[in-house]
Amino acid sequence: MIKKFLIYGFLGLSAEIFWTGFGSLMRGDIKLTGYTYIWMFFIYGLAVFLEPMHDMIRSWPLVLRGGVYMVVLFSIEYLSGWLLRDIIGVCPWNYGNGPLSINGLIRLDFAPVWFCCGLAFERVHDTIDRLFFLLGAHG
Repeated sequence: MIKKFLIYGFLGLSAEIFWTGFGSLMRGDIKLTGYTYIWMFFIYGLAVFLEPMHDMIRSWPLVLRGGVYMVVLFSIEYLSGWLLRDIIGVCPWNYGNGPLSINGLIRLDFAPVWFCCGLAFERVHDTIDRLFFLLGAHG
């Protein structure tokens, strides 16, 4: 499980750097400046605990699975942001007080992003399991 935690943590950091880098391009920054926070490594690593859920809902229709992931990922984002704000006094991501922001911790307009990320997670999970099987490694 530690190996998978590390893999998910680093994949999440990489994805976030690409996400913020492309976001900077959309704002006119041709340097494609991407960034993340070290805290995110631990949050993304928690994806290892989504694996049993994926195994349980694997046979469900795509729309239902995506909806479940969306709700779960919103919940994780909100809870982890709230905990960080409570423990260290600040949430690294701050979505402000916009109309689709909830307490600055989540943005409801990210629903399609979390829907798609959840479905992408399924492929990553299956790929990691196949690689571990082929390499004789254990998660």
